[in-house]
Amino acid sequence: MTDQMPAAVAGSYFDALGRGDVPSAMALLSPDVVWLQPGANRFSGDHRGIDGVGALLGGMMEASQGTFQLAVTGPAMVNGELVAVPVRFSGNRADASMDMSGVDLLTVRDGKIVEVRLFSSDSQAEDTFWGQP
Repeated sequence: MTDQMPAAVAGSYFDALGRGDVPSAMALLSPDVVWLQPGANRFSGDHRGIDGVGALLGGMMEASQGTFQLAVTGPAMVNGELVAVPVRFSGNRADASMDMSGVDLLTVRDGKIVEVRLFSSDSQAEDTFWGQP
């Protein structure tokens, strides 16, 4: 495996998300994907499998009244099967808003994303936006 393969998979994933093509993005996830959502809010914790990740993302879209957005803000950094991508994410609803930078760390094996670890620049603000568990 070359470093280009994980970078290409990550690039395709973020391109699909940027187009709003969630089915294509989800198709790049392993059936056994593990998504580690940071913080101490209702979405924090480990989410497993396509269904678990789909439920997480659907819940985030619902909680943000359909406004949650993610944008890549710099080049992907690759170390073997790990791909770190600087991002900016935001969301709004009637009583709150969120806009901050972060890093998405993807583990790519055999052409699929097997793990997603997210890092937020302001975990307290993110927790406040998403609400308590």
